[in-house]
Amino acid sequence: MANKERKLALIVLIASLFVFFSSLMFLIFGRELAMIVDEMATRVTAIFISFASFCSTSAFSYLVYKNNKNASRINDDLNKRAELFRELQFASNNYSIIEFKDKMNIYVESNRYIQKYLGRNNLSYHIFEEGIDYQDVLKNTNKYLFFSLKVPFVVVEGKVVSSIKIEKLKFERNGRDYYFVSHDESGETIAFILYDEYTKQRQMIINLIVDKDIDFFDEQNINEFSKLKINIKITSLLGVEVKGVSELYFTNPESNEHSGINSYWINASNFKLTEMPTISKLHQL
Repeated sequence: MANKERKLALIVLIASLFVFFSSLMFLIFGRELAMIVDEMATRVTAIFISFASFCSTSAFSYLVYKNNKNASRINDDLNKRAELFRELQFASNNYSIIEFKDKMNIYVESNRYIQKYLGRNNLSYHIFEEGIDYQDVLKNTNKYLFFSLKVPFVVVEGKVVSSIKIEKLKFERNGRDYYFVSHDESGETIAFILYDEYTKQRQMIINLIVDKDIDFFDEQNINEFSKLKINIKITSLLGVEVKGVSELYFTNPESNEHSGINSYWINASNFKLTEMPTISKLHQL
């Protein structure tokens, strides 16, 4: 497009220069030409004036076209900047930041829910120990253990939370790390958000799938995890999402012998933002 415009400008410039020098020649040698051409002079002059008028009109139209195009480009750029500013302003006013607090629980997932998801061949709301094959879990379920992780949270800044998605989990215990990753196409697994009428708190629940040969969790004993790291994406009710990393530190783990639940009091937690707030696409909500 730029080369085409340069060629057009060059043509207009050459034509204009031709008209200018021709006019100059007629001005200088006008009398001589009149004596030689005589009656043809009027016709030649009329043709030349018409051509000159055409060239000048073309040049003026081209300049108007260029000016309008530049003005349109500037307006488009300003509109895009204004739209981007509105989006940034909306995102900065309508995001959600949460804090996990009180007590985290780990327990065996309900067999009813396990059979429900296996029957659909869809393990949504589950996050897998690193290295586990999704299809193998569906085919050889007896090789794996299913647990649920439940953590209360509060919104410390921003709007009501619409959804929570988890990309990765890392448990730390006695110097050993246990990694869990999402097998969803998006790379993120959505978590349950439940409201507990008894504690008046919202709770995030995500299910864990572990190989039976891994000593990740023993429901009959206390499993002394000291830290949990969560790569998380939080989407507000108005569709603004933030990505970050939550780190939870535990003290005094407890085990309920009757229910098999391990409870961990959250001694400290923090949230680190990894991406600025952005507006989600509608199909992601």
